[in-house]
Amino acid sequence: MATRSRPISSNFLLLKITALFVFWVLLSSSFTWIHLGLGLLCSFAVAWINSGHSPFVPKFRLWLKFLLYLPWLFYKIVESSLHLSKLILHPALPIAPQLITVEPKLSNRAAVVLLGNSITLTPGTITAEVGRNKLVVHTMDSVLREDVANKHIESKIADIFKDQEPDL
Repeated sequence: MATRSRPISSNFLLLKITALFVFWVLLSSSFTWIHLGLGLLCSFAVAWINSGHSPFVPKFRLWLKFLLYLPWLFYKIVESSLHLSKLILHPALPIAPQLITVEPKLSNRAAVVLLGNSITLTPGTITAEVGRNKLVVHTMDSVLREDVANKHIESKIADIFKDQEPDL
């Protein structure tokens, strides 16, 4: 599905310029007039070039759901880290690496990318390949394999994107 070009409002353009400029100042941490002027100029240029072609429309509900997903993902990362540490410290090193195929039922590309990234961020699992409706995931043992196969992460991500139009 092709994305439609939507010009953004001047208020949103100003918001973009401001956000980019604040990001510039935070990264450069230089407050000389030349740096501030260059940062403002670059922020304006990037926002202006992007203004007529961006399919992004502020979707605050989507971003709120995503921000609420992050603490849960952090919990899963810590849980998986502890499990992987236990595997590594075990004298017998009981690992059983395996590649598995996961076929998500997600209808949005961003959701599939978020799923692949979430799996990769979880220690002991790596998304090796991402297709339109297939992920190849490397897991270190059966516990981590089951964690990916039970599709709990996928269901959390599906809840984030349930109000979005399908684009696959």
